[in-house]
Amino acid sequence: MDVADASGVPAWFADHLREDGIESLYPPQAAAVEAGVTAGESLVASVPTASGKTLVAQLAMLSAVDRGGTALYIVPLRALASEKREEFSVFEDHGVSVGVATGDYENSGEWLADKDVIVATSEKVDSLVRNGAPWIDDLDCVVADEVHLVDDPGRGPTLEVTLAKLRRVNPAVQVVALSATVGNAADVAGWLDAELVDSTWRPIELRKGVHYGQAVHFGDGSQQELRVDSDEKPTAAIVRDTLADDGSTLVFVNSRRNAESAAKRLANTVRDGLVPEERERLAAVAEELRDVSDTETSEDLADCVERGAAFHHAGLASDHRSLVEDAFRERLIKVVAATPTLAAGVNTPSRRVVVRDWRRYSGDAGGMQPLSVLEVHQMMGRAGRPGRDPYGEALLLANGHDELDELLDRYVWADPEPVESKLAREPSMRTHLLATVASGFADSRTGLLEFLDQTLYAAQYGGSNDLERVVDTTLSYLEANGFVERGDGLEATTLGHTVSRLYLDPMSAAEIIDGLEATDEPTPLGLYHLVSRTPDMYELYLRSGDHEEYTMEAYEREPEFCGELPSEFEESRFEDWLSALKTARMLEDWADEIDEDDIAERYGVGPGDIRGKVDTAEWLLGAAESLADELDLASVPAVRGARKRVQYGVGEELIDLAGVRGVGRKRARRLYDAGIETRAALREADKSIVLGALRDREKTAENVLEAAGHRNPSMDDVAPDVDARPDEDSDGDEAVADDDQSSIGDF
Repeated sequence: MDVADASGVPAWFADHLREDGIESLYPPQAAAVEAGVTAGESLVASVPTASGKTLVAQLAMLSAVDRGGTALYIVPLRALASEKREEFSVFEDHGVSVGVATGDYENSGEWLADKDVIVATSEKVDSLVRNGAPWIDDLDCVVADEVHLVDDPGRGPTLEVTLAKLRRVNPAVQVVALSATVGNAADVAGWLDAELVDSTWRPIELRKGVHYGQAVHFGDGSQQELRVDSDEKPTAAIVRDTLADDGSTLVFVNSRRNAESAAKRLANTVRDGLVPEERERLAAVAEELRDVSDTETSEDLADCVERGAAFHHAGLASDHRSLVEDAFRERLIKVVAATPTLAAGVNTPSRRVVVRDWRRYSGDAGGMQPLSVLEVHQMMGRAGRPGRDPYGEALLLANGHDELDELLDRYVWADPEPVESKLAREPSMRTHLLATVASGFADSRTGLLEFLDQTLYAAQYGGSNDLERVVDTTLSYLEANGFVERGDGLEATTLGHTVSRLYLDPMSAAEIIDGLEATDEPTPLGLYHLVSRTPDMYELYLRSGDHEEYTMEAYEREPEFCGELPSEFEESRFEDWLSALKTARMLEDWADEIDEDDIAERYGVGPGDIRGKVDTAEWLLGAAESLADELDLASVPAVRGARKRVQYGVGEELIDLAGVRGVGRKRARRLYDAGIETRAALREADKSIVLGALRDREKTAENVLEAAGHRNPSMDDVAPDVDARPDEDSDGDEAVADDDQSSIGDF
């Protein structure tokens, strides 16, 4: 089918696609059009990766916009939101405005009201609904990308409830749900009252198999020789074989440490196959990576990239990940060793995918557990790019005949598991029941149950009493903590409205309130520890040897805590308290201006972990400040100061300076040491002193002075004051990325 033959599609879109080399629709895309996706009909598209799911979404959204409507594209990750925003920006040449919303959960996003297409994470959409974004009521088309993630215990309930709310306020809204791996797509379509396109068609062949011995054993029974030399591992042999055919390889492993060690080893396999031009370009990418952060992780990644390999995991800074993804898409980086987070929708196709580790550690099970079929198929779907690869291959690795048979049965021949709602879990219910009441979707227990009847959980388990039981338990908790009141009906208290608006787990809010009420003059460490022990903060793991160190510190600094130190005999609570203390100590080091590299080494974390913890702490401390203000507590100034210090990573005396755009934590210290101690002083400063303090970097100095409001920021003919230069000049100047911290949506 030619796109021009699809009714409802803007005339310019067909020409746009032809310019990109797309003459006709793929079979799943044509089936979506026949099912009414361009006429406003809801649709679930369960089709393989690289089979054109995004174009199905574009057909729906642009048709809605052409009818005068507004479209919302929901993604699971902030990185994917940025990718889609860039992808859709080409439509602006045809008068279609595009906006993206990912952070700041207290913002109602009113500026998005005049956008035709809005891209946002599911958490952000949920917060926009809670904060009463007026344009939410006028949506015509909602696209839910990676809809199988409703099965995820952490993020799934938010996506599920958000879709239910959007359908409640917009009964006629078109919902288009996309996924490559839904084992029960018909159930999801039934829940959403949608048509179903369930296809296995791919534009290029994806061959799935298992490497064992000296050959690949494919699912169709065929075999292909792929020899492993005596001095190499199977993964290296596969990478070497793929490189010989001018292909790239994506290797999935089960931990960050394994990703880094695999990349270092595979770099030795790749480097000799690079041509001089590739070496030069890779060296440039490596320098950009080193500029992102002054850490060992940054240096290790750059060293790998110089040799044509890379690792990718959540411990990297967002700029690290973006640079690696871009270079891999260009086939400049030949192999990436990654944890499964890379399979979650980010566009990184390769010739071959190797699922090296098909088990990972599960704390719930207390040992290694097999990955789900759904997860493995998500990884496998990364293999093969239309127009670049003649085929895609996805391989698992077996160590024996029995394991070969097991992997073929478990993953190659198996269908993905059905997705199941995780909404009835109490942590999810706390947050979403309060938000449902606070935002006016229900004003009684009966109303709550009626609203929840529109969720996937009700569609799958409507006959059970579990939902009512969890609702009643949760309402009792919310009432006991002063977040809701039950009389003739059900309503959120003023405090409950605040907690919902702040996007807090009510249990986090209760912990923060109890802690703030326990002390009038909390210290920064006490506040960092308070927010670190909430459910909304992922605490640092206690390594062997940490227990004794942090137990001693807990007793030494006991007066600083906001709340009573639990007894060592309460083993679980005491362990959690120590984990929170370790997290708080890392935040304290950050606020005390300890170098990022030293923090990473001291706590065994990566740059992305530091930025993630800092960003989460800033958000939680901001929420704590709002709660303290709401309750008229004396601790408001102390909370605000702790928040500012962790936001900028500086001592109290540098907060004013560090807030100037382009300054950041290191430059603020250099300016302060040169005698420029405030924003006002910077505005009137001697330019030669500023230039010297900023290590003779004229453009940087001009930008900083302009941001501070200096009347003449130009550095023309300005000589640096040598006495203002930093004493030691060995540490790299911070990159802009120092102020670009990863979001909560990037966990």
